[in-house]
Amino acid sequence: MYVDEKTAAYQYTLNGYTYYFCSENCLKRFAKPQVELKRLRETMMLSWILALPILGITIIYSYLGLRIFNLTTFQVDLLMMILATPVQFIGGWRFYKGTWSAIRNRMGNMDTEIALGTTVAWGFSVIATFFPSSISSLGGSRLVFFDTSSLIIALILTGNMLEHLMKARASAAVRKLMDIQPSTATVVKNGKESEVPIEEVVVGDAVVVKAGSRIPVDGVITGGHSSIDESMVTGESVPVDKGPGDGVIGGTINRSGLLYVKAAKVGQDTVLSNIIRLVEEAQAGRAPIQRFADRISSYFVPSVLGIAFISSLIWYFLIPSTSFGIAFPILVFITVVIIACPCALGIATPAALMVGTSKGAENGILIKGGENLEIAGKVNTVVFDKTGTLTIGKPVVTDVIDIKGDTLSLAASVESVSDHPLAKAIVNEALLRKAKLHRPASFQETAGMGVMGVVNGHNVSVGSPRQFKDLPASVSSSIDKLENEGKTVAIISSDNLIAGLIGLADRPKADAAKAVELLHKLKVETVMITGDNERVAAMIARELNIDRYMANVLPEGKSEIVKKLRAEGKVVAMVGDGINDAPALAAANIGIAIGSGTDVAVETAGIVLIKDNLINVPTAINLSRATLRKIKQNLMWAFGYNSALIPIGAGALIPVFGLNIYLFLPILAGLAMALSSTSVVTNSLFLRRFKPFNVVLGR
Repeated sequence: MYVDEKTAAYQYTLNGYTYYFCSENCLKRFAKPQVELKRLRETMMLSWILALPILGITIIYSYLGLRIFNLTTFQVDLLMMILATPVQFIGGWRFYKGTWSAIRNRMGNMDTEIALGTTVAWGFSVIATFFPSSISSLGGSRLVFFDTSSLIIALILTGNMLEHLMKARASAAVRKLMDIQPSTATVVKNGKESEVPIEEVVVGDAVVVKAGSRIPVDGVITGGHSSIDESMVTGESVPVDKGPGDGVIGGTINRSGLLYVKAAKVGQDTVLSNIIRLVEEAQAGRAPIQRFADRISSYFVPSVLGIAFISSLIWYFLIPSTSFGIAFPILVFITVVIIACPCALGIATPAALMVGTSKGAENGILIKGGENLEIAGKVNTVVFDKTGTLTIGKPVVTDVIDIKGDTLSLAASVESVSDHPLAKAIVNEALLRKAKLHRPASFQETAGMGVMGVVNGHNVSVGSPRQFKDLPASVSSSIDKLENEGKTVAIISSDNLIAGLIGLADRPKADAAKAVELLHKLKVETVMITGDNERVAAMIARELNIDRYMANVLPEGKSEIVKKLRAEGKVVAMVGDGINDAPALAAANIGIAIGSGTDVAVETAGIVLIKDNLINVPTAINLSRATLRKIKQNLMWAFGYNSALIPIGAGALIPVFGLNIYLFLPILAGLAMALSSTSVVTNSLFLRRFKPFNVVLGR
């Protein structure tokens, strides 16, 4: 329920964040769930062990009219009181503590209703046991309801127990992540290997990882090659081949080969630790829709108490002379209070939120809290940065046009000495095509113009078209065609004769087009922002079927465009990976950072994609929408359930079934309340069937 930070009776700090609670019970469930689960199991078992004999005695003595060991009525009632009292004050102690916390917070909660309803039933029964004449003097015959108070507590504790168990299933992803953290690492110091606790590894340590072992820290491979299984962290089902210079994530599995890794991040700074922290925070957080429900609950409880009191008062004057006497209005009061207890309302949002964020974590999608999940579910416009987000972020060879000679072999041979990005792209393409490379006898590089060198006795140059004059019409036509497609053109000449042309471009990522298509299916508009020129931007937008694009945008201009889109009434998600994307990520309704991007972008975003997979953008939005649907279904059920059953508790069924329905209606109310809470959690668990687009597409 809603808790005001200024008046909250309890608070707890975890990973630098402070959480506020209305009661000690809620605090314990959050801080030490396993300890609290054990206590709950013990009190539930105690309550049932004592409540069932009370129910048996009630059926045998009160309903069947049979004698029990020749005990007098007083002795039977005293026996039930002895059995019911531990249930009331040991099994029900958590409800009294919750009520006291609610009073300190100046608000009602579900514990208030349970404690008040069962205490009235137990207290009335105690008076009826020891002072039967006082009950009779009020116009009624002697009745006790120890079975009612005990069974209600036992049923509600059972519902809480089921809720805890289902929540445990919902957060299985976090536990799995915790379980894959290695406890030790093999560190090399002074040429000797030694196994040390993971807490003793520091940044810069050289760590040895054997085949089949989990990598203990985030780091960079300094030696060895292997296939790394990153599925538990990124959701990527196919192992990734890595070698020297490649980064590795702690907790992933080294499938083959011996690796030497230099520790870059340890302890709480590792990717795995951050994932666990973010998921825990998200599950403990509140969505705005939850705060709305919590505020309603804070008014709902006192309203229910008022309805219960008025209903019992009306029936007291309406039916003054019955065999129930004063007991009947009390039963009405108890039934209304228990049947309207908003337990299901209290867990409607957290249950769905836990499952949704856990499902995201399983698939490499980290949603930072309920608020971000709710915003993501409402997104109708996604803005992409181009370079490094929609595109690979580095040039690749797209076209090789031979005119005279082996164009790619000549170009790659002379470019093999250069560190320029275009040179690396040409050399990589030559290696992929298994072209022959020759070491140039001489080499010269001119900034902005190109390179020259002697290859096998031939003067070879690679440069831009502006270096060459009086080009043949066919060559000029090919250059114009490539440039109109947004490509950079390199002309290769050998001994002053044009040998061929090479077209290069920053190509879209393999999954970019499909990601845009899926967003369109979700009825989400797509926008691309780039600092590149109009021609290149138009080509990429056309190829990916982007709805709108803005070219020649300076880094500081990205956030302004996002603000303008928001001013148009759009709910905007910004997707980026670089430092210059951080202002735009912050300006959007929600930022989505590619996990392979910079720390600044990741920290600014509300959603982090651990894996560099653009299909996870529509998946994150679709998952958020599915979670929101579950939250709304839960809230509708909880509100509908509470609202519909209040009239029944207040006496709507009396004309059909008569007054005797209240002999068991309070117990049925407790059962219905427990089942209502369980149904809300069960409905939330159906989210575990959610299939990411990667799974649907078989990727």
